[in-house]
Amino acid sequence: MKELLRTTDPTVIPFATALLAAEGIEAFAVDVHMSALAIVPQRLLVRDENLFMAKAILRDNGVQVDG
Repeated sequence: MKELLRTTDPTVIPFATALLAAEGIEAFAVDVHMSALAIVPQRLLVRDENLFMAKAILRDNGVQVDG
């Protein structure tokens, strides 16, 4: 599993997950309950083999991705 993005914005993870699901890429949100106070960022993980395509999909839809 590779980290695709990290954010404290509670709207980004569901949006990114929906975009990826529409393209058949399974994503895993972690630290969701830890980030209730917006101090700990949420992270979105994808399988290693889907990382390149997932980054491209999110960038094409205006989601900022590190790296």
